[in-house]
Amino acid sequence: EYEGDRNSEGERHGFGKARLPNGDTYEGQYERGLRSGHGTYRFKNGALYTGDYLENKKHGKGVFFYPDGSKYAGDWVHDQRQGYGEYLYANGDTYTGEWADNKRHGQGTYVYKDTGSKYVGAWVNGIQEGPAELIHLNHRFKGRFLNGKPLGHGKFIFDIGCEQHGEYIEPVQEKEEEEEDEPPLPVEPKWKASEITKLTPWSPHDEEPAP
Repeated sequence: EYEGDRNSEGERHGFGKARLPNGDTYEGQYERGLRSGHGTYRFKNGALYTGDYLENKKHGKGVFFYPDGSKYAGDWVHDQRQGYGEYLYANGDTYTGEWADNKRHGQGTYVYKDTGSKYVGAWVNGIQEGPAELIHLNHRFKGRFLNGKPLGHGKFIFDIGCEQHGEYIEPVQEKEEEEEDEPPLPVEPKWKASEITKLTPWSPHDEEPAP
């Protein structure tokens, strides 16, 4: 069902309201039969998008409310979260930063609601990777991340005014002959401290990762 403006060819053009066969509804701008311009799209499952469209795709700035209570407000390109935006997750965590292909990608800040800790730094395809800082209540870690875990040289900075330098090392896994088929258990990198100093300006950008 459609009620609204049409052009001389009879296409939806201008402002209109539509109910789609699947029960979704759209209210907003059309150009030559396609959703283009600003509009609000309500999904039958309770989700809602309000923002810019281009040729039936979310494109430009818009806010998407998901059925689980989460919400994204920011840039869209061809129906994907892309550019800069803020995502509020159902558990109360938030991410503010860059996106590409619907994933956290580039520079961004992720705040964990339960602990108040936050990760400030680089992301690759939705995963914490690259130089970053993990900030806790009374101390923080500055270093590099790989696959969501700290790895290599870094330092813990304590609010009392000192730093512990060291590195995160991948533990070597013991191989047992009989259990070849067992998938290896994920191992957490282990912190190996080297020295305690007063506050220094070292940053993960200072050293290039080994090739």
